Amino acid sequence: MKVIFLEDVKGKGKKGEVKNVADGYARNHLLKNNLAVEANNANMKTLQAKQKSDDKKAQQELDEAKALKETIESLEVELQTKSGEGGRLFGSITSKNIAEELKKQDIKVDKRKIELDEPIRSLGYTDVPIKLHHDVTATVKVHVVEQ
Repeated sequence: MKVIFLEDVKGKGKKGEVKNVADGYARNHLLKNNLAVEANNANMKTLQAKQKSDDKKAQQELDEAKALKETIESLEVELQTKSGEGGRLFGSITSKNIAEELKKQDIKVDKRKIELDEPIRSLGYTDVPIKLHHDVTATVKVHVVEQ
């Protein structure tokens, strides 16, 4: 029997896939537990419409991420902090500090998306990558100055 999986089923198929499975397995397990539906014309059209809507939504997210990348790369984030001799900071600049400063400039970025390998511990300019989308990575210029 041909079925459309509504959820991931380990060893059988992923959500949205259309596969042939044994009739008994389909009736007694998949259909009964709402893990799949029979692959008839109506359900196939519904699946195609859902996939089309998902593709459109994914494209829209990608476009928004590219627009946000342009905005972020034209910025320079300036953070003030206390420092000692030789430009060493008392403490450090973390991704949380950068996210808060971006938020003040009306750009909302989750601190977990800021890919700072280790906190910034010195004065000066640093390029910090921000992962906006799995295909889009922006780079923001962070300028740390003495308070």
